[in-house]
Parts: sequence; C-alpha cells; structure tokens
Amino acid sequence: MSTICVRTALILSIAWLGTTGNALAAKCLYVSSYHQGYAWSDGVERGVRSVLDGKCDIRQFDMDTKRNKDEAYKKRVALEAKQLIESWRPDVVITSDDNAAKYLIKPYYREHDMPFVFAGINWTVDAYGFPYSNVTGIIEVAPVKAIFDRVTDLQGIPERGYYLGADTLTERKNLDRFVMSATRKGIVLHHTLAPTMQDWIAAYKRAQDYDFIIMGSNSGINDWQDDQALDTVLTSSRKISLTNHVWMMPYTLLGLTKVPEEQGEWAAKAALHILDGAKPSDIAIISNRKWDIWLNEAVSKSAGVDIPKKIRRKAKKIGS
Repeated sequence: MSTICVRTALILSIAWLGTTGNALAAKCLYVSSYHQGYAWSDGVERGVRSVLDGKCDIRQFDMDTKRNKDEAYKKRVALEAKQLIESWRPDVVITSDDNAAKYLIKPYYREHDMPFVFAGINWTVDAYGFPYSNVTGIIEVAPVKAIFDRVTDLQGIPERGYYLGADTLTERKNLDRFVMSATRKGIVLHHTLAPTMQDWIAAYKRAQDYDFIIMGSNSGINDWQDDQALDTVLTSSRKISLTNHVWMMPYTLLGLTKVPEEQGEWAAKAALHILDGAKPSDIAIISNRKWDIWLNEAVSKSAGVDIPKKIRRKAKKIGS
C-alpha cells in the first residue's frame, strides 16, 4: 500500500470517529435496488441506519427490482428515484446493489455535483465505469476460493460441482466468478439458474449426482416456498452443499457468508465523511472483509456428511 493510501486511510478513520456538527442538519437518501423483507437488503439497511440515525434526516427509496425484472420497470423506477433526488435535494445519496448503479447512477449522475456512495455491487464496478469524481463505495465479493478450499478439505479434490441459484443479474455475475475459479482448479461446474420453485427442486435433485453443490441465492424465484425447499433438502440431500448467503443456510450444510451490515455501515460512514467536507474521490473504493462460518446440523445429518470438530467449534449453528 502506498504512503498516500495509508495516510488517506488514517485520515478517514479519524474523521469517522469524530463526525459531528453539520451532519446533524443534513439530508441523506438511501436508494435500495431491492425490497424490504429481502434478507440482504434488510441487513444493509440496518447497517446504514445504525450509523446515520440521529446524524441526518434519512429517507429511503426501494426500487424493488429483484421481484420486478422487466427492463421497462427498472428504467421507470430509476426515473422515480431521480425525481425524488431532484425534488428533495439530499446532501448525499447512498445506494445498494447493482441495479441502482446500472439504472440510476450511470445514466443520470456520472460526474455530477450530487455525491453518491454505493454498497453491495457484486465483484466489480467496471460495467458502470466507476469511479466517477462524485462516486465511491464498497464492493461485495464472495469467498469463492475459500469455499472451494473447504470442499477439498472435507472430501479431497472434487471433479464435478453444481451451482444452483435464481435467474437474476446478481446470480449470473456470481456464477461467472464460481465458474472461473472452478476452471482454474480443474473442476467442471454445471449449473441451473432457476426461474421457478419447481425448476429449483428438480435441479437440486439432479445436483445430488455431483461431488458438491454451491447454493446461490433463491431471491428472484417469485413463487419460492420455504416448506417445499426444506422438505426437498431434508429428503434428497446426499452431498455437501455450501453457500455464501446467510438466508440460504436453512437449506445448506455449510456457509461462508458475507455480512450485509458491513456494507451499510461502511457506506454510511463514508456518507458522513462527505457531509463533513470530503469529496467522494478522496475515499478509495474497497471490498468487504468480514465472513461468518455457519453449520446446518440437520442438513449435515440428512446428507450423511461428518463435519470436523475444528469447523464445528468455529461455526454458528442452526438446525440442531
């Protein structure tokens, strides 16, 4: 890390610890790509509000583009967010996840006077051309290598794996990363991005013929039924399954999961720093650094997979 980067990091740390003053009278808009009730979005929101409550006037706009996938809808709801920005004139805008970047920031606010802080953009910001002078944020990455390493630790070097998720933009980006990592390790990774509950169930059963299963997100499967999914898993699982999404743990044996609150907290602290006079371009774009380890003991038992004691000691447990 360069001397300049170290100095910048120190300045940011000090500034965030002492943020007061004019932020109390400021206006902060939070634009979520998705909807309240979606576990990831709820976690990011908790992180945002835990930092901003009492420090600025917060408004929230939910684009709801996880359940509404039509391109015309996404463009229309982004225009509604733009109209709110123009009428309310917030001092800073925080956004979460890819669609807010794709449909709101990129087409309307490139190199604009309005400062933006993003959270939860998956893997890379290249598609949006960030950084702009008015945009900074925190990227969301999954512990892909760690997941594959865990499979190898538990059952030796695998030959074939299966990725199962919903048919969404986020899941397509996640799948690409897992395929690239699998290819480097000489693993063939088949996949299904399921549009419906029945497609997901059929794919999960097919996946039992592979060495392991990567459980992507179910968000975007609009007819999802928790009880059907749980029944399928507990009656059909025969192989180790792993996920990086905490809300998939009821249906997954082992989890190395991202912490959404980390994204929201970082973005909110960056917003407060901007309110105290910093430019977004002064704040480097970073990626998340926190993971939780989870173990679903019920799925472990139904799949007949024994998990070593050292993992059991570290893991948060469900399904016992």
